[in-house]
Amino acid sequence: MKRIIVLFVLVIAIAGCTDKQKTAKENMNKQEFNYVADQFADLQILRYQVPGFETLSLKQKQLLYHLSEAALMGRDILYDQNNRYNLAIRRLLEAVYQDYQGDRNNAQFKALEVYLKRIWFSNGIHHHYGEDKFKPGFSPEFLDDCIRKIHTDRLPLRIGQTAEQFMMDVFPVIFDPAVMPKKTVQSGNQDLILASSNHYYAGGITQKEVEDFYAKMADPNDATPISYGLNSRLVKEKDGTIVEKVWKVGGLYTQAIEKIVSELGKAILYTENDKQKAVIEKLIEYYRTGDLKTFDEYAILWVEDTTSDVDFVNGFTETYGDPLGIKASWESTVNFINKEATKRTKVISDNAQWFENHSPIDDRFKKKEVKGVSAKVITVSMLGGDCYPATPIGINLPNADWIRRDHGSKSVTIENITEAYDRASQGNGFNEEFIWSDTEREAIKKYGFITDNLHTDLHECLGHGSGIILPGVDPNALKAYSSTLEETRADLFGLYYLADPKLTELGLTPDADAYKAEYYKYMMNGLITQLVRIEPGKDIEESHMRNRQLIARWVYEKGKDGHVVSFEKKDGKTYVRINNYPALRELFGALLAEVQRIKSEGDFKAGQQLVEDYAVKVDRPLHTEVLERYARLNLSPYKGFVNPVMKEIRNTAGEVTDVILDYTEGYTEQMLRYSKDYSFLPAYN
Repeated sequence: MKRIIVLFVLVIAIAGCTDKQKTAKENMNKQEFNYVADQFADLQILRYQVPGFETLSLKQKQLLYHLSEAALMGRDILYDQNNRYNLAIRRLLEAVYQDYQGDRNNAQFKALEVYLKRIWFSNGIHHHYGEDKFKPGFSPEFLDDCIRKIHTDRLPLRIGQTAEQFMMDVFPVIFDPAVMPKKTVQSGNQDLILASSNHYYAGGITQKEVEDFYAKMADPNDATPISYGLNSRLVKEKDGTIVEKVWKVGGLYTQAIEKIVSELGKAILYTENDKQKAVIEKLIEYYRTGDLKTFDEYAILWVEDTTSDVDFVNGFTETYGDPLGIKASWESTVNFINKEATKRTKVISDNAQWFENHSPIDDRFKKKEVKGVSAKVITVSMLGGDCYPATPIGINLPNADWIRRDHGSKSVTIENITEAYDRASQGNGFNEEFIWSDTEREAIKKYGFITDNLHTDLHECLGHGSGIILPGVDPNALKAYSSTLEETRADLFGLYYLADPKLTELGLTPDADAYKAEYYKYMMNGLITQLVRIEPGKDIEESHMRNRQLIARWVYEKGKDGHVVSFEKKDGKTYVRINNYPALRELFGALLAEVQRIKSEGDFKAGQQLVEDYAVKVDRPLHTEVLERYARLNLSPYKGFVNPVMKEIRNTAGEVTDVILDYTEGYTEQMLRYSKDYSFLPAYN
């Protein structure tokens, strides 16, 4: 469960380096850190720093190195999960891009380059947020000509397939807007499985067949249910039989999973303690068996390992990409603790029971005893799968409600990522264009970074872990709306408590008015500025965007009589104005109470109505205005990251003497290297 911003002189230990390596690092030390790596389409690619890495022990660096290799080994899995043609199309376009002998400044080739860069960013042919299929700016004739000029060995052909047959297969997927138009469809009066073109289901299986298949497995009296379907593709065979094909060693994706397991095995040699070793060993067992009970055992070991400095996520984790919220995408992050910043989250987790007791929800839905809330601020050192290039700024796991109830949860705020966002956004003109007045701008300048991180802390550390599901309620009762409503619940928890005097008392906010910076940013984003991410005429599809509009629109509508929040015009432009901050907080609390009730009782109809009424539809005239204003700033509404390159330094005897980070690799360079070094799956799976 996740929510999606220094100049720095890089100091690297140089023991054991050759003179050439030493000179290269000394030159890098002198360079000013460049946060921006690339910009194209609606995307800006950033770099993030990993402060503190150089102070870690060699053993910790080697642990991070092998966990990072494991984080990259599964890259192809996500591509195939997102669409069954993604790997073939990516490999085709990479071959064309690398082998093209014509004018590389040709408009058709430049359009192909942008299209390929977008595929890399979204791990496939559909927009990572908007879900719509990309429209190529180059013609079928141009691509046809390119394909005929490269050797057939470079094409991802099926056995016995000719180049002409291959083009007949993939060209409609690339060029026909009616073929596989959306990756994931989560609402509407249609079959959500058939309307979605991701690869979690195959063989023409329907939504009803999926729901019936898993309903037969569920036991309403099971207090510790496994996450049915989490790590498998559901397939309808030619005879109509429905079967699960599990992602494991020896099963689907085995070629990549074997590589992941190999690197995890190497990481065991450098673990910090027995608990951490047990976590990795259990994860390897899960990958080898595909047994979801083993996955739960791994999740419990992982959440109870709260003393290790190095930590990671690796596996089939989040279910946003599945329209029914059952099947998980593959993702990974590798990190180590930011001990100074973690003092902040420790205060929050130490007071978890107070926050639960004073929540504005019905007492029936509160946890009588909050267990195992662990929170920390981390420095990420590698991103992979569904966390790359676009990454969350906070993570709260495990997702299973019974594990959270009985064993607790682990929450992190990724502060080196939020700092990269913040540094890259300074002075870009956005605040001047969209914020109502200097009063709000000054508050955001003074408190924005603090309160934004604090809201993430509260969202991840306490929001996701708060409340209970009533006995007998199906954890999947909210179906396609579960992801949006869960993010809504966690965001509201954070917003409500951000304004509580308790935070100032605990020393988490500098004064009683600091929360107003985050309140304004949140309402402005939910009502206006996140619209820059939506194409004209489209509705909102992505769960986090739906969550933000749901909250902002609901409190705006409910607060109209009291003029709590208003739209104001100035110089012909529309702005958000907050007229009563305390009343806004009360509205956040009221909505939190209702969303918690919906989850606790499994009230599907009420959840569906809330999302459809407030989260999906876009104000078209306002949308047009916002797009025009934003275009004049020449900014990119979406941002993602390249990873630092992690390198082992060896002495003449071949022994590792250090592990260093290189921040100079470019976006295209990194993506082509990853496709060369970390691509193990066949084009069709």
